[in-house]
Amino acid sequence: MNKPANNDHPIHDIIRERWSPRAFSSRPIDRETILSLLEAARWAPSSRNDQPWHFIVATKDDPDAYDKLLNLLKTSNQRWAGNAPLLLLTVARVDMGEYVNRNALHDVGQAVAYLTFQAQAHGLSIRQMGGIMLDEMTTAYGIPEGYEVLNAMAVGYVAEPETLPEDLQAKEHKPRERKPLSEFVFREWGQASPLLQDEPETA
Repeated sequence: MNKPANNDHPIHDIIRERWSPRAFSSRPIDRETILSLLEAARWAPSSRNDQPWHFIVATKDDPDAYDKLLNLLKTSNQRWAGNAPLLLLTVARVDMGEYVNRNALHDVGQAVAYLTFQAQAHGLSIRQMGGIMLDEMTTAYGIPEGYEVLNAMAVGYVAEPETLPEDLQAKEHKPRERKPLSEFVFREWGQASPLLQDEPETA
């Protein structure tokens, strides 16, 4: 199943074709491909080169690790995420000792974006999940002070929506939507940039 972006301006096909499915095939992801995704994240830019990203990795080849992470997702995500062969948990180092890194969450987001586009290049898809048991994860994985658990990701090959529970199938078919550039590209706060003079008006 494909859901390409209805973009107003040219973008790379890797970005245009990327979307966030819930329906995943049980087809495994080989070790080298997983390492390729993590290598892409490794080369993301970061403030002061702090590289504040950390990933907890769980594959179905390691059932104990996989079940542990799966069971720390909120129930609404467990319903579908358990089909994905790879689960990831992202953690940011915020306290660098001598200073608090105010850019840490931004930089981890960049690493996740790099990982996401590398996955797309491999024919994989990712759905990111904010629905996690945050406190329980922090305790279960022994995340130290100065680090912040952010979110989880399911990674795999897309399956047909019919593999999902019936109430989720309609969500899989729902068209993708984005705000127009005029809502967030400004010259002054709240004033659209002159670059956007021919952009569609906000609905």
